[in-house]
Amino acid sequence: MALDPSARRRLAGVLAACALSAAGAVVSTPHASASHRSRPAATHTSGCGESRTAGRYRHVVWIVMENQGYAQATDAAAAPYLARLAQACGLATNYVALAHPSLPNYISLTAGSTEGIADDGEPAAHPLEVANLFGQLHGDWRALEESMPHACDTVTSGEYAARHNPAVYFTNLRAECRRDDIPLGLPLQLSSAFTFITPNVCDDMHSCPVSTGDRWLSRIVPLITASRAYRAGAMVLFITFDESDTGPGNHVATYVVAPSVRPGTRSAARFDAYSLLRTTEQLLHLPLLGGARRARPMVRAFNL
Repeated sequence: MALDPSARRRLAGVLAACALSAAGAVVSTPHASASHRSRPAATHTSGCGESRTAGRYRHVVWIVMENQGYAQATDAAAAPYLARLAQACGLATNYVALAHPSLPNYISLTAGSTEGIADDGEPAAHPLEVANLFGQLHGDWRALEESMPHACDTVTSGEYAARHNPAVYFTNLRAECRRDDIPLGLPLQLSSAFTFITPNVCDDMHSCPVSTGDRWLSRIVPLITASRAYRAGAMVLFITFDESDTGPGNHVATYVVAPSVRPGTRSAARFDAYSLLRTTEQLLHLPLLGGARRARPMVRAFNL
């Protein structure tokens, strides 16, 4: 996200407001160049544990990272920000991805099925006219895609990977997609019931080190927890990984960030992508899709 000088000035005002409302949290913009990658991680005020009251959530945000196994994502040396987030909020320690490569996982997360997909083909190769989480929300959703050249872009280019943007695969979303599937920009647009945030292929840890993605999260997450909806106790954030390229069992880390999550919560219950879909549908009072009907929800484990 390259910013011109005027945009940087506007951003400075946004971040200052966020810092004040988040009781002193220090944040900076997602990186536009390598110079941003060398910045130290921001101080994080998560807001987890501020409320014991569960069941008030009307907004769900997902951030989906890439290809790192549980051990890599929870390595405090490589990912100090995520380590602090796990201490401040919640961590699912036995969460597994469903498939390889990436695309079947993204489709499973949002449709409750892989729909028979077993590759990373572009949307043109896999047009899907099936029920999905976005369609259930009738326009009350947003997908924020870092480095995507234009809204609802169905073609991979540069650091943007269409396979990490599931909304562009559902042909029954075309009109909504052009409006709601947009390039990631600041300030973050978080007013929808459901927001799907996709880093580019560097910031998601796919093509760059874990530390790069960790620093990116250290700048994005405080913007989310400083939002009006989060501070009102109405928003849950999940940070998960699509799959693991290392270790057995496709074991990945999933972080749960919400005001009602007790700091340091760990759940060793077995969860998967369908669990995350079911939890989101349950929180937003939606019918359950496909594999979500049989999945274990995460609500009780994390006091949501």
